[in-house]
This record gives sequence, structure tokens and C-alpha cells, in this order.
Amino acid sequence: MRRVWNAGVPCALVVVAASLSALSDPLPPDLTYRPLPARPFSAVKADDEAQKPRVMARQKALLDARYDLADRPMPGVKMSGGTKPVQEGVRVKLAKDQTWQGLAEMSPGEIRDRDLLPDGFLPLPHVKQAAGGQVFPTSFMDNNMHDLKLERFYKPGRTVNDMVELPDGPIKTFTLRGIKDTPPYLHDGRLMTLADTVEFFNLVLGVKLTQDEKDDLVAYMLAL
Repeated sequence: MRRVWNAGVPCALVVVAASLSALSDPLPPDLTYRPLPARPFSAVKADDEAQKPRVMARQKALLDARYDLADRPMPGVKMSGGTKPVQEGVRVKLAKDQTWQGLAEMSPGEIRDRDLLPDGFLPLPHVKQAAGGQVFPTSFMDNNMHDLKLERFYKPGRTVNDMVELPDGPIKTFTLRGIKDTPPYLHDGRLMTLADTVEFFNLVLGVKLTQDEKDDLVAYMLAL
């Protein structure tokens, strides 16, 4: 069951912690404002190191639940450096008795109402921060922002790793040039392989590709 996040108490705690931090960290004389509450780097580093085992175990459990992370490289296919293998196959896990073809035949509303969208297609929370980004080169891009409206397929509001799943909103297209060298894919890395990416857009855009067409599309992207 998807859980609804009550943000009131955590937000209050954040405000209190920020206020205490500001009092213990005087404003430098050459600044007239404080963009964010600051802590000594040594304290932040110590906290992160102490939390690392728990944070990494939590993220590994999340990834294992959503994806097949077995090492299955494509025979004879390497990244541009010639040393790193390119992983093959769809790695997003389907629920029992689900098939990609079956999902592709459903409407977004049916998938949402029956809670059938694979978790691997949902926003992937960063290991330990609420927001992140990537810088994309301009090759094979249209330089526009696109809103896929993935929330058509699921009900936002579930909490995963202390973060609320919210609609992605407009995102910038990622480049196709050299795409085999840059897994995982999408702005938050939720798609492990090119095959995952093809299945994702086949479902979200409703193009109903055949398996041969999916395979051809992956082969095309490997050649870029």
C-alpha cells in the first residue's frame, strides 16, 4: 500500500535544527545574508561517515527490490574506452504475472488505479540528498524541457527513503550521442540499461513497439 507523507513534524524539526545551527555559526562579517544554515565541514563529514553503512544498506535494499542487478554483459559490446562492458536486457522488475506486453495494452489510468507501474519506473531517490542534477552535452538533443506526466500511471505521495514521490515535472532530454557509455539513464538514473529505457518510453508514450522494433532501437543507440 502506498503511504501518504505527513510533512508537518519533519518540517518543524528542520526549522528548529536550522535555527540552532545558525545561532552556533555566526554570520561572517563580509556577508549580509545567510543562504543556508552552515555547519563545520568536519561535523558534516563525521556525520556522513557514521551514517554511511545504514544509508548504503537502505539504498541497496531499494535497488535490489526494483532491479535485477546481476552482471550480464552484452557479448562483444564495450563502452568507448574498450574496457567496460555494456549490460544487456531489461532490469526493471515486474510484479508477479505481469508482462511488458500486458502493461503496454493498458491505459495510464488503469495502470494507476491498479497500482501496476513497476517501481523501477518511479522516481529514484538520491542516496542521501533531496535533489541532484546532471549536465548533458548538446549532441542529439532538442534543448527543450519535456513533461512526460508519469503521474498518469501512479499515485504520488508514497515515501521512499525519507523522500516523497512527487511528479517529475519538465525534464531536459538526455543526449543520445555515446549513450551506451553513460548508464544509468533518465535524470535520476532510474533506468539501468538501454532496454529498460526503451520499455519505459514504450509504455509512457504508448507507441506499442514490437520486440523486434525494441531490439532494433537498442542496436541503433549502441551504434551512436
